Amino acid sequence: PLTKRLKFLVAIRPGLMSPTLAARMAATFDRLSEGRLLINVVTGGDPVELAGDGLHVSHDERYEITDEFLTVWRKALAGETVDFQGEHIDVRGGKLLIPGLQKPYPPLYFGGSSPAAQQVAAKHVDMYLTWGEPPAQVAEKITAVRELAAAEGRTLRFGIRLHVIVRETDEDAWRDADALISRVDEATIARAQAVFARMDSHGQSRMATLHAGSREQLEISPNLWAGVGLVRGGAGTALVGDADTVAERMHEYEAAGIDTFILSGYPHLEEAYRFAELVFPKLNLASQPDRAATYSSAFGPFGMTGGEIVANTTVPGLEMRRAAAAG
Repeated sequence: PLTKRLKFLVAIRPGLMSPTLAARMAATFDRLSEGRLLINVVTGGDPVELAGDGLHVSHDERYEITDEFLTVWRKALAGETVDFQGEHIDVRGGKLLIPGLQKPYPPLYFGGSSPAAQQVAAKHVDMYLTWGEPPAQVAEKITAVRELAAAEGRTLRFGIRLHVIVRETDEDAWRDADALISRVDEATIARAQAVFARMDSHGQSRMATLHAGSREQLEISPNLWAGVGLVRGGAGTALVGDADTVAERMHEYEAAGIDTFILSGYPHLEEAYRFAELVFPKLNLASQPDRAATYSSAFGPFGMTGGEIVANTTVPGLEMRRAAAAG
């Protein structure tokens, strides 16, 4: 409630939750945040973790579930009554009584490097995400997903997930990068890599290939450092350098088709301040005006204006609402 422009990227997990329940949750959060919700679709890439959550299907079956899930989720948030029977999901008469604010639904963010994942992205999502691979590899991936989306009659935006280590000088940045993993021993790296090896995530496999579990050659592309990925799953690369250098590398990704950067650092708060102070002035950033939520005559931000829903299913008509307000 203290923020006006900050947006919230919240994960949903196909296979672990109902698509219509997830749609109701999204609509509620979208209204509470006055239309600032973003959705991150997480299919999952670790069979051991997923088995612990009760999901026992193959890699490609998970993306089949994601496809069916998003088919239902999108229709429900768009205001349709959903009857859907697939291989994995069976929904009958699913609908939202109270809609979200963003139309037709909050933007969908999604990442996945496998052919199955990219097909889901092309069919359903708004923002396709990649982890921080070298710019040439990112460009290849963007080209492939664009072609798949075009075949579906759709266009996508593209984002990248990276860490950053930005300092006043390149020397300071590289010193702090080395210091970040200076206390990580070889046994710890081996244990982490063994866990990553059990995963069937194509993206995780591509991350591991960048450093091959060794700290011998961690600058895998100019100013792109894979040290984080020795022990961290998922996003395992960082842009390292002074402000001019980091901004230049970001512009290279922008030229490849990236328009959104999801960044983090260690420690998070300190790196956020450094990045804002040093790099923001080097980027083409346009301030966005505050978004004023627009409510229908029937609904306020928290539900129906002037009355309760009848029998949990019926929204009173305008005359009933006027009478309730007058009485």
